[in-house]
This record gives sequence, C-alpha cells and structure tokens, in this order.
Amino acid sequence: MVTAMSSGASRAVRGGHGKPLLSVRDFNVEYRTGSGSTVQAVRGVDLDLFPGESLALVGESGCGKTTFGLGLLRLLPRLGHASGKVIFNRGDGVEIDILGLDGGDLRKFRWRDAAMVFQGAMNAFNPVLKIRGHMHDTMRAHTKATKQEIEERAGELLRLVRLEPERVMDCYPHELSGGMRQRVLIAMSLLLEPEVLILDEPTTALDILTQRSIVDVLHEVRERLGFSMIFISHDLSLAAELADRVATMYAGRIVETGGVRDMFYRPRHPYTLGLINAVPPIVGDLPALESIPGGPPSLAALPPGCKFHPRCKFATEQCKQADPPLIPLTDQPGDWHEVACIHSDQVHLERRVPTDDLGTAS
Repeated sequence: MVTAMSSGASRAVRGGHGKPLLSVRDFNVEYRTGSGSTVQAVRGVDLDLFPGESLALVGESGCGKTTFGLGLLRLLPRLGHASGKVIFNRGDGVEIDILGLDGGDLRKFRWRDAAMVFQGAMNAFNPVLKIRGHMHDTMRAHTKATKQEIEERAGELLRLVRLEPERVMDCYPHELSGGMRQRVLIAMSLLLEPEVLILDEPTTALDILTQRSIVDVLHEVRERLGFSMIFISHDLSLAAELADRVATMYAGRIVETGGVRDMFYRPRHPYTLGLINAVPPIVGDLPALESIPGGPPSLAALPPGCKFHPRCKFATEQCKQADPPLIPLTDQPGDWHEVACIHSDQVHLERRVPTDDLGTAS
C-alpha cells in the first residue's frame, strides 16, 4: 500500500538522525516445514536505516542475515512468510508499507526504490542473455526509456564500476571473471537509481585483490550516487571499512548495534566480542586467536533464555531464564549503542585491542 504522508506522520527517532529512510519494526520471517510446523528464521528485528547511511549486518552463516535482506524486499521462497512492519519513506515524501504492497506496486517498488545485489553473481544472470540484454530488460520492465537512453545509462554505470562498456555489453555472463560479474551486477542494481541498496556477501568466493577492488568500487559509487546501503557479511574487516553502523545478528535476532568504532573498540555483547577476537589483527604482534566454542543453534530447536548462552563464557543461570531485550546503553542523543545482554559490563572489560587504529580490528 502506498500512501501520501500526512504532516503529523513523522515520529521521534532515537539517535537524533531525523526520519529514517527504512524503518523496520517487530520483523519476523518464518518457514513452513514439510511436517507442517514452522521455523522462525528472523525474530522481532527493530532497525532503522537513515538517508545516506551504510549499515553492516554481521554474523555467522545461518544466523538469518540473508533471510532478513530477502524478507525486506519480499523475495522469500514460497514457503517463507514475513510479518511485522517495514516502512520505506521515499525521498519525495511518499510512505510505503512494503509488506502491504500488492503484486503491481511491489514490482514497481523493487529496483526503483530498493534493489539487491545477490550472493554469487553467476546465479543472478540469465546464462543465455548477454549483458546488454540484461540491461535493456531491466530498464524496459520499469521505465519507458528509449534504446539510446538505456545504452547511455548502462554505459555510465559500467564505467563507474571500472568496466569498459564496449568490452562488457556484448559478453555472456560466463565470459566475465567473478569480479567483473559482481561489478556488472552492482551496475545493474543501480540502473533505476534506488535509494536503498542491499548487498548480500558481495565479495564471497572472490580473491583478496578482487575483494579490494569491489570495496573501492562501492566507496566510489556510494560517494557519487548517495544511496543508503545494507551490507550483509560475515567479514568484519569489510564491515569496518564500509559501514557507518554495525548490527550483530545471532539466531535470527539483532543482539547488538552501534557505530562502527564503538562496535570494534567497545563491543558489549559476548558474541560480537567473539567474532572480533577470532580475526587476526593486520598490525602489531599476533595474539592467540580465540574461536567461539560450538556452533549456531538449530532454528528449529532454540535453547531457552538467551540463545547464545550455551556458547558464552559469561553465562549464568539467569541467562537461561529469559532472552534479554535490546536496550540502549545510554540516553545521550546521537549514541546508537544497544545490546541484548545482562553481562555487557563484563564483556566491555574483555576487549583485547586497545588502539585508535581501526585497521587493527579488521
């Protein structure tokens, strides 16, 4: 459902950032199983994304990051169902209830207002269609642009992601390298100038030099076009480099969120701390790396209380009784650090990298 926003529709937002571009409240995603039961893959997520902001969503594989991104754009598989409230406040003052959109309005919303770069670029392309065909099909599905306008727009974006249109446009996807395919996919996602871009593990399976190139491209493109970005990754170094704010997800729920420096230098959830301590620093002496014991829980059989307590060295009997809510650590305006842990003060004292160089936390 798309409605014009009334003058009294705006609400106060924590942190003093103004009105969010994307507002997510009590967002849940569940899947039906063959036995008729349901598995909750995303649980009660509250999250805001502001104009021009880059938000990194981090966590181990299976924690619900990709499902969250797919759910926001209503791209879930047939057995998946999203619920809650997801409001997109478009730049022209129109408020869009994404979960309330019907087929026609939903199709108009996708790629025009919000787009997604999928994990594994090869699977996102039609293997028998050249890149030129992908560009033309995408634009014609949403606009009345002429052939010349499509060629000019595609060429501009391909050059922006450091590709030569003359070389790339007449290639089939399999004729391009992994890094080139990923950059073509980023260019395609920006054809309709969306205000939000969701990137799902865009550097997975790429070598380190190609990863570096993709990161540089994202920096440049975001600087030029000014879109907001949700960057889904398990790579903390990329989160540190690309994000303004970081949210940690565990067992389908956000357990900590804060500014990038706060999250790396002052983590307050034991899971965030474990993720950071498991990554070697890039300067200084190499400390003993600490892995997080065990593995993520089955979403079909979550433990009682805090879902991280079976793997947590700070866990007490109290942790087994109730799943703690996500609460702010301070009521100071502009401070976005929130955590769902009753032992956050102890976690803060355990941080092992007391440095001002963010690169050492990567």
